[in-house]
Amino acid sequence: MFKRNPQTTPAPSIQPVERITSVLGAGIIWQGSINGSGGVRVEGIFEGQIALKGLLVVGETGKVTCENVRALNVIVAGAVKGNITAQKVEIRSTGRVWGDIVTTAFATEEGAFLRGQIRVEEALDMGFDQGEAPAVEPLSSSTNGQGT
Repeated sequence: MFKRNPQTTPAPSIQPVERITSVLGAGIIWQGSINGSGGVRVEGIFEGQIALKGLLVVGETGKVTCENVRALNVIVAGAVKGNITAQKVEIRSTGRVWGDIVTTAFATEEGAFLRGQIRVEEALDMGFDQGEAPAVEPLSSSTNGQGT
């Protein structure tokens, strides 16, 4: 008798859960580059380049020295010396950053330290191709520093 009009409501989009897939543990010192996709947690000392299509967490014992950190999301609870470009940046109460930040979303806790400037943009081009991880340079074929 009465006909109900079916209401079409769009299904909520499911955001991918960011996970830590690699850990640089406390007591480890690493020099080089971190490239690719996935989540990385740094609890040790890292010096080099970071271009990560994913989450970068610098833990409370972590120390990162990188001229330009590029990652989709960055959480700093340790120390970062260098500029950060990310969609989202969070500095926790134990976090310390020496460098400039360019982001679309920024959060900080009481006690966090930042010596630099923050620039918040409406949109940010991370320089990653759509659906692809950042380019990774091939490893050399030498082992133990000796040519083959």
